[in-house]
Amino acid sequence: MAVPLMDTRAQWDPHMARVREAVLGVIDSGRYVLGPEVAAFEAEAAAALGTAHGVGVANGTDALVIALRALGVVPGDEVICPSYTFYATAEAIAAIGATPVFADVCADDLTLDPAAVETAITPRTSAVVVVHLFGHPARMAALRALCDRHGLALLEDAAQAFGADGVGLVGDAATFSFYPSKNLSTFGDGGLITTPRADVAERCRVLRFHGSRDKQTFIEIGYNSRLDEIHAAILRIFLGAIAGWNGRRVEAAERYRSLGLGDHVELPAPSGVYHLYVVRTTSREAIVESCRAAGVGTVVHYATPLHRQPVFAHLPARELPETERAARTGLALPMFPTLTASAQAAVVDAVASHRR
Repeated sequence: MAVPLMDTRAQWDPHMARVREAVLGVIDSGRYVLGPEVAAFEAEAAAALGTAHGVGVANGTDALVIALRALGVVPGDEVICPSYTFYATAEAIAAIGATPVFADVCADDLTLDPAAVETAITPRTSAVVVVHLFGHPARMAALRALCDRHGLALLEDAAQAFGADGVGLVGDAATFSFYPSKNLSTFGDGGLITTPRADVAERCRVLRFHGSRDKQTFIEIGYNSRLDEIHAAILRIFLGAIAGWNGRRVEAAERYRSLGLGDHVELPAPSGVYHLYVVRTTSREAIVESCRAAGVGTVVHYATPLHRQPVFAHLPARELPETERAARTGLALPMFPTLTASAQAAVVDAVASHRR
Protein backbone atom coordinates (compact mmCIF):
# COMPACT_ATOMS: atom_id res chain seq x y z
CA MET A 1 0.00 0.00 0.00
CA ALA A 2 1.62 3.26 -1.12
CA VAL A 3 1.57 5.98 1.56
CA PRO A 4 2.85 9.50 0.78
CA LEU A 5 4.84 11.48 3.30
CA MET A 6 2.10 14.11 3.28
CA ASP A 7 -1.09 14.80 1.33
CA THR A 8 -2.06 18.45 1.50
CA ARG A 9 -4.60 18.23 -1.31
CA ALA A 10 -6.70 15.68 0.55
CA GLN A 11 -7.15 18.02 3.50
CA TRP A 12 -7.82 21.02 1.24
CA ASP A 13 -10.36 19.37 -1.05
CA PRO A 14 -13.47 19.79 1.17
CA HIS A 15 -12.81 23.53 1.31
CA MET A 16 -11.98 24.19 -2.34
CA ALA A 17 -15.37 25.58 -3.37
CA ARG A 18 -15.10 28.27 -0.69
CA VAL A 19 -11.46 28.91 -1.61
CA ARG A 20 -12.33 29.49 -5.27
CA GLU A 21 -15.14 31.83 -4.28
CA ALA A 22 -12.87 33.77 -1.93
CA VAL A 23 -10.10 34.11 -4.52
CA LEU A 24 -12.52 35.36 -7.17
CA GLY A 25 -13.91 37.78 -4.60
CA VAL A 26 -10.46 39.29 -4.10
CA ILE A 27 -9.91 39.53 -7.85
CA ASP A 28 -13.25 41.23 -8.34
CA SER A 29 -12.61 43.63 -5.44
CA GLY A 30 -9.54 45.20 -7.04
CA ARG A 31 -7.77 45.18 -3.63
CA TYR A 32 -4.72 42.95 -3.84
CA VAL A 33 -2.22 44.27 -1.26
CA LEU A 34 -2.80 45.16 2.42
CA GLY A 35 -6.56 45.23 2.03
CA PRO A 36 -9.47 43.99 4.13
CA GLU A 37 -8.61 40.27 3.84
CA VAL A 38 -5.16 40.80 5.33
CA ALA A 39 -6.51 42.98 8.13
CA ALA A 40 -9.21 40.42 8.92
CA PHE A 41 -6.79 37.49 8.88
CA GLU A 42 -4.31 39.30 11.12
CA ALA A 43 -7.01 39.92 13.71
CA GLU A 44 -8.55 36.45 13.43
CA ALA A 45 -5.22 34.64 13.62
CA ALA A 46 -4.10 36.67 16.65
CA ALA A 47 -7.41 35.92 18.35
CA ALA A 48 -7.14 32.20 17.55
CA LEU A 49 -3.66 32.12 19.04
CA GLY A 50 -4.69 34.17 22.06
CA THR A 51 -2.41 37.14 21.53
CA ALA A 52 -2.97 40.83 20.83
CA HIS A 53 -1.42 41.70 17.48
CA GLY A 54 -0.82 40.02 14.12
CA VAL A 55 1.24 41.38 11.23
CA GLY A 56 1.12 39.56 7.90
CA VAL A 57 4.32 39.36 5.86
CA ALA A 58 5.47 37.67 2.66
CA ASN A 59 6.94 34.50 4.19
CA GLY A 60 8.22 32.91 7.37
CA THR A 61 11.83 33.95 6.81
CA ASP A 62 10.91 37.62 6.44
CA ALA A 63 8.84 37.22 9.60
CA LEU A 64 11.97 36.20 11.50
CA VAL A 65 14.10 39.02 10.09
CA ILE A 66 11.50 41.70 10.74
CA ALA A 67 10.65 40.39 14.21
CA LEU A 68 14.30 40.31 15.25
CA ARG A 69 14.76 43.91 14.16
CA ALA A 70 11.53 44.97 15.84
CA LEU A 71 12.81 43.42 19.07
CA GLY A 72 15.95 45.54 18.91
CA VAL A 73 18.55 43.12 17.59
CA VAL A 74 21.28 45.07 15.78
CA PRO A 75 24.48 44.26 13.89
CA GLY A 76 27.18 42.94 16.21
CA ASP A 77 24.74 41.32 18.62
CA GLU A 78 24.73 37.61 19.40
CA VAL A 79 21.48 35.66 19.22
CA ILE A 80 21.21 32.16 20.67
CA CYS A 81 19.27 29.57 18.67
CA PRO A 82 19.24 25.81 18.04
CA SER A 83 21.39 24.20 15.39
CA TYR A 84 18.91 21.39 14.73
CA THR A 85 16.36 23.39 12.75
CA PHE A 86 15.73 24.74 9.27
CA TYR A 87 18.38 27.14 7.96
CA ALA A 88 16.05 30.18 8.00
CA THR A 89 16.24 30.40 11.81
CA ALA A 90 19.95 31.23 11.78
CA GLU A 91 19.91 32.83 8.33
CA ALA A 92 17.57 35.55 9.62
CA ILE A 93 19.94 36.32 12.48
CA ALA A 94 22.94 36.61 10.17
CA ALA A 95 20.94 38.60 7.60
CA ILE A 96 20.66 41.55 9.98
CA GLY A 97 24.34 41.47 10.89
CA ALA A 98 24.02 39.58 14.16
CA THR A 99 25.82 36.33 14.99
CA PRO A 100 23.95 33.07 15.59
CA VAL A 101 25.23 31.21 18.65
CA PHE A 102 24.13 27.60 18.56
CA ALA A 103 22.90 25.84 21.69
CA ASP A 104 21.99 22.19 22.15
CA VAL A 105 18.50 20.70 22.22
CA CYS A 106 16.72 18.50 24.75
CA ALA A 107 16.89 14.75 24.21
CA ASP A 108 13.15 14.12 24.33
CA ASP A 109 11.53 16.75 22.08
CA LEU A 110 14.55 18.26 20.27
CA THR A 111 13.65 21.82 21.31
CA LEU A 112 16.10 24.31 22.77
CA ASP A 113 17.64 23.26 26.09
CA PRO A 114 17.38 26.14 28.62
CA ALA A 115 20.50 24.94 30.44
CA ALA A 116 22.47 25.01 27.20
CA VAL A 117 21.15 28.49 26.45
CA GLU A 118 22.34 29.81 29.80
CA THR A 119 25.90 28.61 29.21
CA ALA A 120 25.94 30.30 25.78
CA ILE A 121 25.07 33.81 27.05
CA THR A 122 27.78 36.47 26.74
CA PRO A 123 27.76 40.26 27.18
CA ARG A 124 26.93 40.54 23.45
CA THR A 125 23.81 38.37 23.65
CA SER A 126 20.62 40.34 22.98
CA ALA A 127 18.03 37.68 22.17
CA VAL A 128 17.10 34.01 22.10
CA VAL A 129 15.22 32.38 19.21
CA VAL A 130 13.43 29.21 20.27
CA VAL A 131 12.02 26.81 17.66
CA HIS A 132 8.90 24.74 18.31
CA LEU A 133 10.41 21.99 16.21
CA PHE A 134 8.16 19.60 14.26
CA GLY A 135 5.19 21.13 16.12
CA HIS A 136 6.43 20.34 19.67
CA PRO A 137 6.17 23.29 22.09
CA ALA A 138 9.49 24.22 23.66
CA ARG A 139 10.17 24.79 27.36
CA MET A 140 8.84 28.32 27.32
CA ALA A 141 8.45 28.96 31.05
CA ALA A 142 12.10 28.19 31.71
CA LEU A 143 13.28 30.17 28.69
CA ARG A 144 11.11 33.16 29.61
CA ALA A 145 12.51 33.19 33.14
CA LEU A 146 16.05 32.91 31.80
CA CYS A 147 15.56 35.76 29.31
CA ASP A 148 13.97 37.99 31.94
CA ARG A 149 16.86 37.30 34.31
CA HIS A 150 19.42 38.31 31.70
CA GLY A 151 17.43 41.07 29.99
CA LEU A 152 17.12 39.25 26.66
CA ALA A 153 14.37 39.36 24.03
CA LEU A 154 12.65 36.03 23.38
CA LEU A 155 11.40 35.20 19.88
CA GLU A 156 9.38 32.06 19.11
CA ASP A 157 10.01 30.51 15.69
CA ALA A 158 6.65 28.77 15.41
CA ALA A 159 6.77 28.08 11.66
CA GLN A 160 5.94 24.41 12.31
CA ALA A 161 3.56 24.80 15.25
CA PHE A 162 0.47 26.89 14.48
CA GLY A 163 -2.21 25.95 16.99
CA ALA A 164 -0.02 24.01 19.43
CA ASP A 165 -0.91 24.68 23.08
CA GLY A 166 0.76 27.80 24.44
CA VAL A 167 2.73 28.59 21.28
CA GLY A 168 2.99 32.31 20.59
CA LEU A 169 1.92 33.34 24.08
CA VAL A 170 5.17 33.58 26.05
CA GLY A 171 7.76 35.23 23.82
CA ASP A 172 8.02 38.92 23.00
CA ALA A 173 6.98 37.89 19.50
CA ALA A 174 6.35 34.75 17.46
CA THR A 175 6.69 34.02 13.76
CA PHE A 176 4.73 31.64 11.54
CA SER A 177 5.11 30.27 8.00
CA PHE A 178 2.21 29.38 5.72
CA TYR A 179 4.25 27.47 3.14
CA PRO A 180 2.02 24.78 1.54
CA SER A 181 3.36 21.91 3.68
CA LYS A 182 2.73 23.66 7.01
CA ASN A 183 -0.18 22.73 9.30
CA LEU A 184 -1.86 26.05 8.44
CA SER A 185 -0.91 26.87 4.88
CA THR A 186 -1.76 28.69 1.69
CA PHE A 187 -1.08 28.07 -2.00
CA GLY A 188 2.35 29.68 -1.94
CA ASP A 189 4.41 31.69 0.53
CA GLY A 190 3.04 33.65 3.45
CA GLY A 191 4.06 34.58 6.98
CA LEU A 192 2.81 36.15 10.19
CA ILE A 193 4.33 37.88 13.19
CA THR A 194 2.35 37.92 16.42
CA THR A 195 3.14 39.82 19.58
CA PRO A 196 1.49 41.00 22.79
CA ARG A 197 3.36 44.30 22.47
CA ALA A 198 1.87 47.22 20.55
CA ASP A 199 5.30 48.81 20.02
CA VAL A 200 6.71 45.66 18.43
CA ALA A 201 3.66 45.27 16.18
CA GLU A 202 3.91 48.87 15.01
CA ARG A 203 7.58 48.54 14.11
CA CYS A 204 6.87 45.30 12.25
CA ARG A 205 4.23 47.10 10.17
CA VAL A 206 6.68 49.87 9.34
CA LEU A 207 9.49 47.47 8.45
CA ARG A 208 7.30 45.32 6.18
CA PHE A 209 6.33 48.42 4.16
CA HIS A 210 9.70 49.93 3.14
CA GLY A 211 10.20 51.54 6.56
CA SER A 212 7.16 53.76 6.11
CA ARG A 213 3.73 54.26 7.62
CA ASP A 214 2.23 56.15 4.70
CA LYS A 215 4.37 55.47 1.58
CA GLN A 216 5.45 59.12 1.69
CA THR A 217 7.77 59.43 4.68
CA PHE A 218 10.45 56.79 5.19
CA ILE A 219 11.84 56.52 8.69
CA GLU A 220 14.16 53.52 8.34
CA ILE A 221 15.44 50.93 5.86
CA GLY A 222 12.71 48.32 5.61
CA TYR A 223 11.45 45.61 3.31
CA ASN A 224 8.79 44.97 0.70
CA SER A 225 7.25 42.07 2.59
CA ARG A 226 3.48 41.91 2.70
CA LEU A 227 1.00 39.05 2.90
CA ASP A 228 -1.09 39.13 -0.28
CA GLU A 229 -4.86 39.56 -0.14
CA ILE A 230 -5.46 36.30 -2.02
CA HIS A 231 -3.36 34.32 0.43
CA ALA A 232 -5.07 36.02 3.37
CA ALA A 233 -8.47 35.09 1.99
CA ILE A 234 -7.41 31.45 1.67
CA LEU A 235 -5.88 31.44 5.14
CA ARG A 236 -9.08 32.79 6.68
CA ILE A 237 -10.92 29.72 5.38
CA PHE A 238 -8.25 27.26 6.49
CA LEU A 239 -7.98 28.97 9.89
CA GLY A 240 -11.45 27.62 10.63
CA ALA A 241 -10.24 24.08 9.91
CA ILE A 242 -6.87 24.10 11.66
CA ALA A 243 -8.11 22.85 15.04
CA GLY A 244 -9.67 19.81 13.39
CA TRP A 245 -6.63 19.16 11.23
CA ASN A 246 -4.29 19.41 14.21
CA GLY A 247 -6.55 17.14 16.24
CA ARG A 248 -6.40 14.46 13.57
CA ARG A 249 -2.61 14.72 13.51
CA VAL A 250 -2.55 14.06 17.25
CA GLU A 251 -4.89 11.10 16.77
CA ALA A 252 -2.60 9.72 14.07
CA ALA A 253 0.41 10.05 16.37
CA GLU A 254 -1.41 8.13 19.09
CA ARG A 255 -2.40 5.49 16.56
CA TYR A 256 1.24 4.97 15.52
CA ARG A 257 1.96 4.26 19.18
CA SER A 258 -0.93 1.81 19.54
CA LEU A 259 0.08 0.03 16.32
CA GLY A 260 3.44 -0.82 17.86
CA LEU A 261 5.70 1.51 15.89
CA GLY A 262 7.66 2.08 19.10
CA ASP A 263 8.83 -1.55 18.98
CA HIS A 264 10.98 -0.67 15.97
CA VAL A 265 12.01 3.00 16.37
CA GLU A 266 12.19 5.69 19.05
CA LEU A 267 8.93 7.66 18.89
CA PRO A 268 8.72 11.46 19.09
CA ALA A 269 7.63 13.24 22.25
CA PRO A 270 3.87 12.93 22.86
CA SER A 271 3.20 16.66 22.56
CA GLY A 272 2.24 19.37 20.10
CA VAL A 273 0.63 19.23 16.67
CA TYR A 274 3.03 16.97 14.74
CA HIS A 275 3.84 19.13 11.74
CA LEU A 276 6.26 16.30 11.00
CA TYR A 277 6.34 12.88 12.63
CA VAL A 278 10.05 12.34 13.22
CA VAL A 279 11.19 9.08 14.77
CA ARG A 280 14.76 8.20 15.64
CA THR A 281 16.67 5.08 14.75
CA THR A 282 20.23 3.87 14.32
CA SER A 283 18.96 1.80 11.36
CA ARG A 284 17.89 4.81 9.33
CA GLU A 285 19.31 3.79 5.98
CA ALA A 286 17.81 0.30 6.18
CA ILE A 287 14.39 1.66 7.14
CA VAL A 288 14.47 4.20 4.33
CA GLU A 289 15.18 1.38 1.87
CA SER A 290 12.42 -0.88 3.21
CA CYS A 291 9.95 2.01 3.13
CA ARG A 292 10.94 2.91 -0.41
CA ALA A 293 10.37 -0.69 -1.50
CA ALA A 294 6.91 -0.59 0.09
CA GLY A 295 5.97 2.77 -1.43
CA VAL A 296 6.04 4.58 1.92
CA GLY A 297 7.32 8.15 1.89
CA THR A 298 10.14 9.19 4.21
CA VAL A 299 12.54 12.10 4.43
CA VAL A 300 15.59 13.00 6.52
CA HIS A 301 15.55 16.55 7.84
CA TYR A 302 18.60 18.48 9.04
CA ALA A 303 21.13 15.67 8.53
CA THR A 304 23.76 18.42 8.53
CA PRO A 305 22.90 20.67 11.48
CA LEU A 306 23.49 24.38 11.16
CA HIS A 307 26.70 24.52 13.17
CA ARG A 308 28.24 22.20 10.56
CA GLN A 309 26.98 24.08 7.49
CA PRO A 310 29.69 25.68 5.33
CA VAL A 311 28.21 29.17 5.70
CA PHE A 312 28.86 29.07 9.46
CA ALA A 313 32.31 27.45 9.33
CA HIS A 314 33.89 30.69 10.60
CA LEU A 315 32.05 30.50 13.92
CA PRO A 316 33.68 28.96 16.99
CA ALA A 317 33.23 25.19 17.24
CA ARG A 318 30.60 24.04 19.72
CA GLU A 319 29.89 20.65 21.30
CA LEU A 320 26.22 19.81 20.70
CA PRO A 321 25.80 16.09 21.42
CA GLU A 322 21.99 15.88 21.32
CA THR A 323 21.95 17.88 18.10
CA GLU A 324 24.44 15.49 16.55
CA ARG A 325 22.44 12.45 17.67
CA ALA A 326 19.24 13.90 16.23
CA ALA A 327 21.00 14.61 12.93
CA ARG A 328 22.26 11.01 12.73
CA THR A 329 19.04 9.28 13.68
CA GLY A 330 16.00 11.42 12.76
CA LEU A 331 13.58 10.18 10.10
CA ALA A 332 10.20 11.66 9.13
CA LEU A 333 7.39 9.18 8.46
CA PRO A 334 3.98 9.93 6.89
CA MET A 335 1.86 12.42 8.84
CA PHE A 336 -1.17 14.40 7.64
CA PRO A 337 -4.75 14.90 8.83
CA THR A 338 -6.34 12.42 6.42
CA LEU A 339 -3.89 9.61 7.20
CA THR A 340 -5.93 6.43 7.69
CA ALA A 341 -5.41 3.59 10.15
CA SER A 342 -4.81 1.14 7.30
CA ALA A 343 -2.16 3.42 5.80
CA GLN A 344 -0.46 3.72 9.17
CA ALA A 345 -0.48 -0.05 9.57
CA ALA A 346 1.29 -0.25 6.21
CA VAL A 347 3.87 2.26 7.43
CA VAL A 348 4.54 0.24 10.58
CA ASP A 349 4.85 -2.94 8.53
CA ALA A 350 7.32 -1.26 6.16
CA VAL A 351 9.42 0.00 9.07
CA ALA A 352 9.39 -3.42 10.72
CA SER A 353 10.36 -5.18 7.50
CA HIS A 354 13.90 -3.77 7.58
CA ARG A 355 14.75 -6.56 10.05
CA ARG A 356 13.32 -9.36 7.94
